[in-house]
Amino acid sequence: MGMKRATSPKGRRRFEPLHLAGWLFADMLLVLALVAMGDQADPLAAKPDRPSASPSPSPSPSATPKKPKPKPKPKGPRAVVRTPVKVAINARAGDKDAILRGLRRVTERYAGRQAAFVLTFGRHPDPGGGGAYAHDVNALLEKARPDMFRGATTRDFWKGGASSGHADIEIYFYTY
Repeated sequence: MGMKRATSPKGRRRFEPLHLAGWLFADMLLVLALVAMGDQADPLAAKPDRPSASPSPSPSPSATPKKPKPKPKPKGPRAVVRTPVKVAINARAGDKDAILRGLRRVTERYAGRQAAFVLTFGRHPDPGGGGAYAHDVNALLEKARPDMFRGATTRDFWKGGASSGHADIEIYFYTY
């Protein structure tokens, strides 16, 4: 004689909290696995130097000071700096030379760095015009600074405003 299942008056099985135990166990296992993976060290990170077996001799007072060793190059994947560099340009829409000059001027101090992605907000009274202006600015980024913007992902946005010909640019650089 088996156990009789509880049913509702219409013949459907009634919900029992015990049915959720399996799902709860699976969800908890997933959370624990994610926490364990997040706690792992970066496998590609540089390993610290091993200390030598013999102690180094102490420097004599008359010895010349040693030159500092250059910093080792980072190993492993590059990361993106969380806070963007915010710059702005003012140039009439359609005037590519003025946009290029503005981009070169505002990015000059960041030469030598490489952008991961760029968000450009074109100011214009209507969304179509602002998005088009932002697109024009983003299309000229690589021409303005090839080493900085080559391969960078760009996104065009509209920023409402009474005037046009203004772009606010947020540049997210790689860490190295």
